[in-house]
Amino acid sequence: MLDITAICLVTTALLAYLNHRFVRLPTTIGVMVIALGLSLAIVLLDVLGLDYGLRQYEESFVRSIDFSDVLMRGMLSLLLFAGALHVDLRELKSYRWQVGALALVGTLASTLVVGFGMWLVLPWIGVALPLLHCLLFGALISPTDPIAVMGILKSADAPKNLELVVAGESLFNDGIGVVLFALVLGMVASGNTPTAGAALQLLALEAGGGIVFGLGLGFVTYRLLKSVDQYQVEVLLTLAAVLGGYALATHLHISGPLAMVVAGLMIGNQGRAYAMSDTTQRYIDMFWELIDEILNAVLFVLIGMEVLRIEFTASLLLGGATAIVMTLLARWLTVGVPVRALCGFFRLPPGSWRVLTWGGLRGGISVALALSLSSGEEREAILAFTYCTVVFSILVQGLTIGRVIRRAVSSGAGN
Repeated sequence: MLDITAICLVTTALLAYLNHRFVRLPTTIGVMVIALGLSLAIVLLDVLGLDYGLRQYEESFVRSIDFSDVLMRGMLSLLLFAGALHVDLRELKSYRWQVGALALVGTLASTLVVGFGMWLVLPWIGVALPLLHCLLFGALISPTDPIAVMGILKSADAPKNLELVVAGESLFNDGIGVVLFALVLGMVASGNTPTAGAALQLLALEAGGGIVFGLGLGFVTYRLLKSVDQYQVEVLLTLAAVLGGYALATHLHISGPLAMVVAGLMIGNQGRAYAMSDTTQRYIDMFWELIDEILNAVLFVLIGMEVLRIEFTASLLLGGATAIVMTLLARWLTVGVPVRALCGFFRLPPGSWRVLTWGGLRGGISVALALSLSSGEEREAILAFTYCTVVFSILVQGLTIGRVIRRAVSSGAGN
């Protein structure tokens, strides 16, 4: 484990250095581009017989990392807490219904649109994937990744209320997506379709339980922070709350991601206002910003290296292109159209529907869920579709979202 951690950190540091000196893309995107480029170069050298064992070494290293476990049980809790810590709850509260509608209804509707859409289209390109597996893909690809979204938003000059809605939706909809994924996966494993009541009960238990647990965890941590005034202890308390709280939520079979978001919102708002000195606030912000930057960079390097685990064929590449189109179409239908049609309800600047549609980035969470599936032809197809969609999302959408935001803002100003 120590060797794997050391290799990941050294590789990430070197790629971040190369990106800063020569490529000059946003750090997360830059390190992923370089890692992906190096992986593809190794594949090409292997085809030419010139890799000298590099591909075998990188493949063995990538396979030694349980990406799903590393992200879902390790990085995710820290990254979600760090993201929620800097969200102003007073501002988010004024958009709570908008965020809730996008996170819950939007994610559920997108799962159905992507799932049924892929089921109808895939036979035309020679890929056989059962309906439940198509819905499984829809569930894992529909939630926008808060890690990817918030990393990109930092460098984009978006209106404050639009940034708040995008960040709020991405923080909450991944928890909803994980619950939907677990529900469909249970249907695939058992072969039985649960009743609507049973499905709603599972959603309420996992999502509602995660929110309630996050409130309790945030309150206890807030009280502990309020009783001391030493920044070293207080930073340690927040770290313990995240790692210990996420582990406990997992054992209780409730949504750990939602618990971390709620706890982060409480500590970042209630704790910041009433339980932290200025010195403590400065050190806690610095600590969690550093954790956020480091883990984001490591995560995107791993995504770039994971390409070696996928056996692409012509039909799977065509299916991946179909998945990209279907995911964007679902995002437009379930988010873009409602935001544009119900502009009075959402209270966002004109043109925001374009930003919300194009800014629905997918990332490591989708890849981790796809990798968690049992081996088989269906898994390989879903993994290929997921990887194509995630890479397109981060590289193409991530690099152009700033332009989309500027265009939306200028069109709004013109109106």
